[in-house]
Amino acid sequence: MSLLSDTEIADGLPAKWTRDDDEIVREYTFDSYLDGVEFAGDIGEVAEEEFHHPEIIIGYKSVEVRLTSHEAGGITKDDLRLAALFDDEY
Repeated sequence: MSLLSDTEIADGLPAKWTRDDDEIVREYTFDSYLDGVEFAGDIGEVAEEEFHHPEIIIGYKSVEVRLTSHEAGGITKDDLRLAALFDDEY
């Protein structure tokens, strides 16, 4: 698995996702805490199926998701693909 260039990351980053050094990040907002918890469970299942696991931080009415490919040391196509799959769940 190879790291993406800065241009490849910028061009492939899904809407509402941002780059934070060697991670891509998005905060999803919800009407209630339990809606966010349910979403975190849903994307957790997707991540498990894809065997690519994000950092998921559950807040009061938000869920922050951070993706990076630890074994590669940064952002790869797997991160961009998983971000798009998470957006499909939202």
